[in-house]
Amino acid sequence: MSKRYKQLIEKIDATKTHSVDEASVVVKNLVSAKFDETVEIALNLNVDPRHADQMIRGAIVLPHGTGKTVRVAVFAKGVKADEAKAAGADIVGTDDLVQQIKDGIFNFDVVVAAPDCMGLVGQIGRILGPKGMMPNPKTGTVTPDVATAVKNVKGGQVNFRVDKKGNIHAGIGKASFDADKIAENLSSFVRAINKHKPSTAKGRYIKNGALSLTMSPAIKLDVMQLAEIK
Repeated sequence: MSKRYKQLIEKIDATKTHSVDEASVVVKNLVSAKFDETVEIALNLNVDPRHADQMIRGAIVLPHGTGKTVRVAVFAKGVKADEAKAAGADIVGTDDLVQQIKDGIFNFDVVVAAPDCMGLVGQIGRILGPKGMMPNPKTGTVTPDVATAVKNVKGGQVNFRVDKKGNIHAGIGKASFDADKIAENLSSFVRAINKHKPSTAKGRYIKNGALSLTMSPAIKLDVMQLAEIK
């Protein structure tokens, strides 16, 4: 453990759980890197992703964005292609975009597709899937309204998906954000998770929660308060 990390740990009361507002203030006091660190949330949910009805997956557009510049590639043609370009898409294509991806050129972060182009996208599913870039209706990246999808992704949309152990992890802002903006983004993210609570989930839904920076230890969140964010 480095000296820097030890100093950060001394700033945290490991026995205390923090409210959303408290955690948003404390996390800003943990800045130690030379770059603008990402504010990250980690939640452990009381679900079993092996059951289809307990696979928590979706997307949320954060009120203050993520602070990250996102490059968007769109599979669309005709009028939809024009709409995507007007909305700010970085790359728009069909067969040419398929070939680019097959050639291993990934000058984008997110892929959006119009429904009539999913046949093309299917050709490269084995490439996009492992990279977490495969478009999906549940995250709003397969839609006839490609313009709105592009604006959402550019405006701070965060996709989330529970892993096999019930964990969800996401970046919800930057250390340079004001504490109140971090708190609002955090609340919005948790609200989205709570909306996806399956009816078959028993007991406490959010078992544990933590907030941290890219290079910092974690701050424990008050899960009782998180459960009340509706």
